[in-house]
Amino acid sequence: MIKSKIILSGNEKISFLSNLSTMLTAGISILEAIDALLEDAKGKNKKFLEIIREDIVQGNHLYYSFDKFPHIFDAITVNLIRAAEEAGTLEITLKDMRISIQKEMEFSDKVKQAMIYPILIGFVFLGVLLLMLVVVVPKISDVFLRLKVDLPLPTQVLIFSSNFFLKNTLYIILTIFVSTLAAIFIYRRNKSFIIAPLYGLPFISTLIKEIDLTRFTRSMALLLHAGVPILSCLELTKNIVINREMAKMIAKSSEMVTSGKKLSEGFKQSKGTFPSIMIKLMEVGEKSGALEKSMQDISEYLEYQVSNTLRTFTALLEPVMLLIVGVLVGGMMLAIIAPIYGLIGQVGVR
Repeated sequence: MIKSKIILSGNEKISFLSNLSTMLTAGISILEAIDALLEDAKGKNKKFLEIIREDIVQGNHLYYSFDKFPHIFDAITVNLIRAAEEAGTLEITLKDMRISIQKEMEFSDKVKQAMIYPILIGFVFLGVLLLMLVVVVPKISDVFLRLKVDLPLPTQVLIFSSNFFLKNTLYIILTIFVSTLAAIFIYRRNKSFIIAPLYGLPFISTLIKEIDLTRFTRSMALLLHAGVPILSCLELTKNIVINREMAKMIAKSSEMVTSGKKLSEGFKQSKGTFPSIMIKLMEVGEKSGALEKSMQDISEYLEYQVSNTLRTFTALLEPVMLLIVGVLVGGMMLAIIAPIYGLIGQVGVR
């Protein structure tokens, strides 16, 4: 099977799933639905639909086509579609997937919005720092040099930093560029390597854990509702969590389920990883035979928790960032002003 490199945005994916689900619910066949979507499709969307249409004409299942687009549909989605086609509930699963993707996008947007402020403050500080090092400090240092002023250590450090930056601008920019590319490459290949150092930070570690649990439980609910066997669910969902320890515990729980034990029993072995309320709700779901409903309830509860954590994190971060930037900028200004005041004092004495 040749894999396609086509990429669709979240909104494009939602639109496709929503339209396909609506037409299938109305009794339209998959082929007719794809043909209808092709009429208005352009660019990559048209190419995407043409590949799906070709597969369907050849007698292949929809999940087979979806599997050709790893940049659009992950393994969970492919298995969901496969289970739905086997169970004859494709239109329902497509609708559930659309809702799930929509929630995931809203969830990601909340996380991104929480990060906008600190990133913005960081860029402002970098802008001020560059302005100081490139424009202000060189001019001031020339004056100090001509007047042979005794400079305090902070001022010497600032002037040294300015000179170093001006002499090695190209190398510094190149280093930053290469480092950024390397970080992006590593992040795409191995997210945990980049994110692992953040686990030691109080708020960040809690936030990452809650995000992982939210995605895990939401995916589990979706897979179980589609009729995917629980072992397959665990195998698929362990790959979506960032925390490797959590992934290991999911794998361990899968082994316990294989040996005939309940999923909640496996999660009990790691109460530090999975919250007690989550395990309790899972036990209730297992007893009532509605584990997917319990997983859905857990994901909604955790999503609420993440929203609260993000609000708290943002509220605490704003004054801290302002304080840090204020201290750093104030320190640089003081390093420049202190020698000037010293010079004025010397003139006054004379």
